[in-house]
Amino acid sequence: MGTNHSGLALVTGASSGIGAELARVLARHGHDLLLVARDRARLDALASELGRECGVKAEGFPADLGEAGGVGAVVAAVESRSLEIEVLVNNAGVGMHGPFASGDPGALAAMLKLNVLALTELTRALLPAMLKRKRGQILNLASTAAFFPGPYMAAYYASKAYVLSFSVALATELDDTGITVTALCPGPTRSAFAERAGLKATRLFRGRGVMEAAEVAKVGYDGMRAGEVVVIPGLRNKLLAASSRVGPRTLAARIVRALHRP
Repeated sequence: MGTNHSGLALVTGASSGIGAELARVLARHGHDLLLVARDRARLDALASELGRECGVKAEGFPADLGEAGGVGAVVAAVESRSLEIEVLVNNAGVGMHGPFASGDPGALAAMLKLNVLALTELTRALLPAMLKRKRGQILNLASTAAFFPGPYMAAYYASKAYVLSFSVALATELDDTGITVTALCPGPTRSAFAERAGLKATRLFRGRGVMEAAEVAKVGYDGMRAGEVVVIPGLRNKLLAASSRVGPRTLAARIVRALHRP
């Protein structure tokens, strides 16, 4: 798989939602693509679409990053083919909604593996080559959830707080190296995520502030290209994130509990 002038972008969770829209934005800006997700059929369809409409080279690589060996398989493919990843988009993630005590332990472990460990491991694996070339961009999908404690989604909110903290710390560590790290923090977004996480019936996703995935992707891409460290799409979401610094965290947690109560 060759690369063009814009460089090769690896996008995880690329089969739908924000991930697929980020792939489309990257393709429109001339990036060849390695698309990673579990669903081979969706990946192949998206790769064909982007190749046809944008004239880039796009390839799907089916992998479950929440399973043991998933990240390793992606890294092995990159290394064995000597691919130079110029842009890494860590978009893959899942959510869990409901009382923590009755949540499925296996699903909880898989969520944390995907949201936290896979993102960290993939970044660690691909960053040294970026540093050697003295260029590269990393876009990590956090959330406005990163700014708050999240009753009824306690572990998910905590996982996104990790992504935000990790991204800001790494961005600062990599100052003056030619590598940028951006945390994209969308609020409620119209995608399959809400349905899979059991959120569609909650007040959070029934409000007027739900954004379209394509809009979130464009704002995220523009922020990454500008070298911004934290990108929050939408005025409502910016105000929401800013409110996390006002008042006690216990009050914020009670407000989130009202939005998520089953």
